[in-house]
Amino acid sequence: MPEVIFNGPAGRIEGRYHPAKKRRAPIALILHPHPQFGGTMNNQIVYNLYYTFLNRGFSVLRFNFRGVGRSQGNFDHGSGELSDAASALDWAQALNPDARACWIAGVSFGAWIGMQLLMRRPEVEGFISVAPPANRFDFSFLAPCPSSGLFVHGDQDRVAPMKDVQTLIEKLKTQKGIVIDQAVVPGANHFFENRTEELMVEVNAYLDKRLGAVEPEETPAALPAPDDQSGEDDAA
Repeated sequence: MPEVIFNGPAGRIEGRYHPAKKRRAPIALILHPHPQFGGTMNNQIVYNLYYTFLNRGFSVLRFNFRGVGRSQGNFDHGSGELSDAASALDWAQALNPDARACWIAGVSFGAWIGMQLLMRRPEVEGFISVAPPANRFDFSFLAPCPSSGLFVHGDQDRVAPMKDVQTLIEKLKTQKGIVIDQAVVPGANHFFENRTEELMVEVNAYLDKRLGAVEPEETPAALPAPDDQSGEDDAA
């Protein structure tokens, strides 16, 4: 997977990018968990999501938020990280001016950032929101949510309890014009420890429904992370 460095609002941003083989392929942007609790682009779920979209013919980018890895800057409590994500999408779109659409997938804190980004970018046609911390961050900006997508969470999540996520999902389901899907992974905690495979089964089933089933390319859809496995201790 090619390493890339591109300019962000707080300096250089470190990422991994893989272009699609076909022209006009859609773009997927993958956002990692909370930077202050060890979240990086090498998080196991982020890594698996990256390859899942790659195998479906997307041009895929994952990156480290400011202050993580070799990305410059300092943690900015979400505001700066949203700007980082917007810059990352701009960079990917500049490389793929003919891309017909975009998807965003985020994990925990990254899910919160991703949902804010899709509110600002009408070209985003779908999202995957993994373990969204609805109890810790304000999701009221989703009024209305402009895109259909999937929320996935574990029934043993103590960091972002299922009841809070359920309240958010039920609110969004009342909106017209979009379809919100939900998947619950039994026995999974906030980090999907020992449940990553089950998580990816749910994600792939949803993408099959939205995009159609595809044959995997050379790289398997689910791979272990190259470095850290979850990176987070006790927060979103």
